[in-house]
Amino acid sequence: MDHWEELIDIHRHHRDLPVLMLYNINHAWLPEEINESRQIAQAISSALREIGHPVTEACLEDQDLAGLLRSYTPDDFIVFNLCEEIPGFLHSYDLIAQTLEELGFTYTGADSKALAFSQDKRRVQQRLDECGVSTPRWQIFTSDSSDGWSIYPAIVKPALEHCSLGLTRASVVWSADELASRICHVIESFHGPALVEEFIDGREFAVNVVGNGRLHVLPIAEFDFSAFKDAQDRLISYDAKFNPQSQAYGLIKTILPARLREDEQERLIKIALQGYCAAGCRDYARLDIRLRDGIFYILDINPNSDISPGTSVAMAAELAGLSDGGLWSLLVALAARRHPKIGAAVGQDLSCLEAAPGNGSAG
Repeated sequence: MDHWEELIDIHRHHRDLPVLMLYNINHAWLPEEINESRQIAQAISSALREIGHPVTEACLEDQDLAGLLRSYTPDDFIVFNLCEEIPGFLHSYDLIAQTLEELGFTYTGADSKALAFSQDKRRVQQRLDECGVSTPRWQIFTSDSSDGWSIYPAIVKPALEHCSLGLTRASVVWSADELASRICHVIESFHGPALVEEFIDGREFAVNVVGNGRLHVLPIAEFDFSAFKDAQDRLISYDAKFNPQSQAYGLIKTILPARLREDEQERLIKIALQGYCAAGCRDYARLDIRLRDGIFYILDINPNSDISPGTSVAMAAELAGLSDGGLWSLLVALAARRHPKIGAAVGQDLSCLEAAPGNGSAG
């Protein structure tokens, strides 16, 4: 039995692990956004129940997470952490994890330290450089001066945002004047530094990694930019992810599995696993990686990636032999290894998940 089959087998033998489904809504959101958040949580809860997990749902609607959790005992649950923020506090998903840790809850996904680290692209880039992982050449700017940068085309990103917020076709610049203007726009719009990178105009892949110690790469997805002749359109912008009315959303296609030679896939998996470990990811993460002239470059690491139905990780897991419910059940099993009470009961079966750090396999 290979490692991926072991993981699937573990989830099949531990379908009764008790789950507290924790998610959030913000009453400042649009009604359709609130409905979507509820529907995602309910869909995941229903799929876990169908598998056999007892599931209790808890929705955070205000800033008192500790108060919400007061009704639940950490010994009795594994928290399925779907919370994106404390309502009213941007960039607070690390604070969700920190509160869970302080209250003694075991939860799915990366810990608070890794989540806080991932929000600062400066720190991530520095860590990857220290680990010898290929990234585009980069520089941080805190004023509208473009002094010291001479590589074009370049791409300008908010250094402290995620989910491609602030990324549009105008983010790709071709001259010092364009660069200075875009840096100024990012600093003024997002009230933080700008990250400038060499724009890697090449094939882009979404690489989803699952596991701890022994890691597994799900079937790799590729984004097809062939509909666009202009390099400025060949990127996964905010609109490409979230605006169904946009041209990018409609014309960028996902190829799954990606068409890769064996040697390319091996090198892509290697850099993905290096990035996963360097960023301190846990249980699961998605890495965005581009290929140009035979070199793979990590663009972004998301240890809190979207795992809802229809996402690249859900589709990749299904291709690898797991339904959505099976994927989510597997994440519960991965977290169970860390539970002081439940983990002791199933620890023997789950011990293989912590073995052989740094190893991985492809789906």
